[in-house]
Amino acid sequence: MKSLLLQLKTFSLPLNPSLVLLSLGFSLCMSTPVQAADFRSILAGKAITYDAPSAEAVKLYIMAKGYPVEVIVNLGTWVKVRDQRSGLSWVAGKDLDAQRTVLVTDSTEIKEKESADAKLLGTVEKDVVLELLSPSINKGWVKVKHRGGIVGYIQSSAIWGLY
Repeated sequence: MKSLLLQLKTFSLPLNPSLVLLSLGFSLCMSTPVQAADFRSILAGKAITYDAPSAEAVKLYIMAKGYPVEVIVNLGTWVKVRDQRSGLSWVAGKDLDAQRTVLVTDSTEIKEKESADAKLLGTVEKDVVLELLSPSINKGWVKVKHRGGIVGYIQSSAIWGLY
């Protein structure tokens, strides 16, 4: 072991402080656990999205109340979000709510229990927003609430905004 250390000292190069910091930063990033996606919903009756974090930026489109978005960057006053179609835009932070919602991507059914054989409570068309009551997936099902008051389970594969 002593001879190995001696050999390493013999072939050592002077350390560049910038490279040491870069290497340390990279190793910290690689050891950090992956965080779950941060989803919010549109709070206001409608929210204007922009191509930059400013009300003077180019207006892109309007999102309706309850629409789920994934938070990419949170600057407080402005938040960069991703929508269901993977579009990136900026929205005023005041227009976002912590309440979780999901967007139906394929027409599907709301069931009484977490099973395809369970009693049918209702059918939901594509692009309908549902309130997410339980973000944890149980056997491929999540608990949701329809704005009409129906509470039940929907297959996680038929929605966007969960993870």
